[in-house]
Parts: sequence; structure tokens; C-alpha cells
Amino acid sequence: MGIEFGVFDHIEPIPGQELDQVYADRLKQVEIFDKAGFYGYHLAEHHTPAVHSLAPSQNVFLAAASQRTERIKLCPCIYVLPLHHPLRLIEEICMLDHLSDGRLEVGVGRGGVLEAYFWGSDWDVEGNFTKYNETLDIVRQGLNTDFLTYEGQFYNFDKLPMRLHPKQDPHPPFWYMRNVETAAVDGMNSIIVGTLDSFAPNVTRFKDVWEQSQGNGAMTAQGTEPKIGLVTHMVIANTEENAIKAAKPAWEEYLWNLSAPRRMEAEQRGLDQFIGGQENPRPAGIPDREADSRYRSGSSTGERPAGATEPENAIAQRDSASFRVLAGTPDTFREYMDTYVETGANYFVCAFHFGNMSADVAERSIELFIDKVMPHYV
Repeated sequence: MGIEFGVFDHIEPIPGQELDQVYADRLKQVEIFDKAGFYGYHLAEHHTPAVHSLAPSQNVFLAAASQRTERIKLCPCIYVLPLHHPLRLIEEICMLDHLSDGRLEVGVGRGGVLEAYFWGSDWDVEGNFTKYNETLDIVRQGLNTDFLTYEGQFYNFDKLPMRLHPKQDPHPPFWYMRNVETAAVDGMNSIIVGTLDSFAPNVTRFKDVWEQSQGNGAMTAQGTEPKIGLVTHMVIANTEENAIKAAKPAWEEYLWNLSAPRRMEAEQRGLDQFIGGQENPRPAGIPDREADSRYRSGSSTGERPAGATEPENAIAQRDSASFRVLAGTPDTFREYMDTYVETGANYFVCAFHFGNMSADVAERSIELFIDKVMPHYV
């Protein structure tokens, strides 16, 4: 089987565009992805005071997308579980799964404690983590039972009738983002961010931990091969120069949207507990996001590469190991894809539209990727 393709999206503000036009452009793109055979459309969840998501309620947008598409999987990625009441989320998951004729897939995660603070949720990192785990437990149980009983620190339910059930049996597929070990241990598909250098050993790690946790040759709960993919922000044009020219300002805006507004709000309010690298502390005892030396030196069988490189002339801007953009021609992207396939990954996640990029630039990249790159790998 060839590699499968997905799309990751934030839906950011576009200068000079009203919100209804932003939504219309994105829905048009999702229709294009559907017709072109993309596997899934993954939509992030972020809330005020952040500005890098104009679709903070993914379910509302994806409900609209479900009525304009036929095949593509619709994937909130992620639901920030500490910000959701588990019963409401169970009900909306069931609704969306039926509205999409069984095409919903569910991404889950903790989110950031700064966002939890602004939302009036538990922003202590350990309390936030406990709330995440409780909510995940309840959602998993509630999607596959007629009566829900649960006793926890945050939620308690006693034989509560579950009136709605998902269309998919036993439930829609689950995804976890940015930590392949957590995903594998919990039996979830995984999407991470970074470069090919960091991604290749994490592919090995995901497969090894999956086998250790789920069993040799184990499939997901839906009977499919577990997916592992890397988000690649991209701009494709007929020349390297044109691609980089389009990518740079959009990427700079994307990075600003991603970090600055929340940080500035915390500084203005004197929230010292969230300043100086404390915006998103991690709970104690959870796995590192990066693969350790065991995986960087190769797998036990030596069949998968421990590292890979990407074409340097195509990097428009590399601000950190976690977030980067690739810009170039279709030839550049086929070179990149050849190296990507060598990592052993079975999923490739495109981010076409980001920052202040206009819809026509994103749609030109989409067109070139569909026509000149995808056919070589499906």
C-alpha cells in the first residue's frame, strides 16, 4: 500500500477578509482534498486570547464540511480534553459520526495550561493532566456503553443512560499529537511536528512501542494499520524563488499568531507563572517527545533509517526544531517525499494554508501537490 495523505489546519485570520469568506475558502479546499483522495482533514483547537484559530469549535466547522464531502475523514486534532465536558463531547462525537456517515476520527490532547487559565479551567499542570485522563476515560467508555458509571476527581456518573452511540464500531479512531510513545501505548494513531532528522527515529519508536504495548502485528481498534505522520507546512510554486517569496511572510505571521498574543496577554496581566518558558509545562513522568539514543542509532533489526535529511535550499525559514516550513517546486517536494518514505512512515500530513497567506497561493500549492507530487506515492 502506498503512503496516505492528510491535511492539518488552524484556520487563521486573513487580512482584509471577513470571517464568512475565510470559512468559505477553507470549505472549498476541503472539497478539493475530498475529491483528490486525501485520507483526512485534521483541524486544531485553540481559543481566545490566541488568534491562530478562527474555528475554536471544530465540531461546528466539521459538521459543515461533512455535508460537502463524501470520503475524507474529518478529524478534530486535537480536542483539548480539559476544556470539554465529557458528556457533551460524547454527544457531539456521536452526532458528527452520523452526520459524516462514519467519517469522524478523534484527536485528543491536554492543551496548554495558559489557555486553561483563561478558560477558568484547572491550570495546575498536574490537575490539568488528571482532568485530561479522566475526560479521556469517560469519552472512551461513554462511546461504547449503554449506561455510564464513573467515579473520579472531577466527574462522577451513576448508570447514566447513553442515548447516542457513534456510527463506527466500537468507536471512531483515536489520534494523539506530538508524542508517538503516548499514542502507541494508548493504541492511537499519531501525528507529530519537527524535521525529518527528528521524525525518522520517532517512526521507529512508534512501531516498536506499538508492538510492545498492543502486540506483534496488532491493528487499531478499527482493524486498520496504525498511522504515523509528520506535519509539513509547505508552499509549492513553479520556481524555488517564487515559493520562498510566498512562504516567508506567511510563515512569519504564522509563528507570531502561534505564540505572541497569549504571551503578551500574560505579560500585560502580570501572570508571572506563565512567563519565561512556563507557558506550557509538562506533567511529571510522561514520555519525552523526542526519541532517545536507542532509536536514533537505528532499530533492533536495522531495517529502518535512524535519520534523514531534507533539501536545504527549500527551507524558507527554520525557527525551531518543532515548527518549520518547506518551500520549493514539485521536483523539490518529490525529492523530499522520497526521503520521507524511507523513514517507514505511512502517513504524510500537509499544511497548505497558514499565516496571512491568501487563498489563491494556498490553492496553487494544493493544485501542484495533487497533480505533480501525490501520484508518485499513492
